[in-house]
Amino acid sequence: MTLANKITISRILLIPVFLIVLMLPINRADMIAALIFIIASATDGLDGYFARSRGEVTTLGKFLDPLADKLLVSTALIALVGMGRLDAWIVVLIIAREFAVTGLRTLAVKEGVVIAASKLGKIKTVTQIIAVCLLLLQYDPLLTAWLTAGFWHIFAIIMTYIALFFTLYSGYDYFKGCRSFLNGKAE
Repeated sequence: MTLANKITISRILLIPVFLIVLMLPINRADMIAALIFIIASATDGLDGYFARSRGEVTTLGKFLDPLADKLLVSTALIALVGMGRLDAWIVVLIIAREFAVTGLRTLAVKEGVVIAASKLGKIKTVTQIIAVCLLLLQYDPLLTAWLTAGFWHIFAIIMTYIALFFTLYSGYDYFKGCRSFLNGKAE
């Protein structure tokens, strides 16, 4: 197994750790969970770097990497709904987009077409990670010592809507870019 794939698997293994810590009734659980989430998110760039720099891009890695990203972000978003920090309709739209793009990629692969991650897709991922972190940390005493919890809450909500915009727009962009492929499939 390649180093990149081991890093990706570590991201997947951090998901239940993140969730357990987030749900623990301990002081600063949000902060600790956010740090775990940030570490797990950072491994996304590392696995890609190692795979490309070592010439170890694998089919397993191409499958696991986006799966790990989707599992990590979806888990965090669903947990935030459960905590009352995020409206469920936002999470439904985000996860629906993920299913739709994954379905599109699956259809494309069956036809020998590879749909690479776009810049918009990468922006989507970064904005989602930032939004999740802000939603996790918005009431942390360390942050609210600088500015009020109300400021952090408003900032978290604004970032959530920015993430939602890039999520939907990048999904639209993927489908628009595959319009000719999809039209050919329909015939």
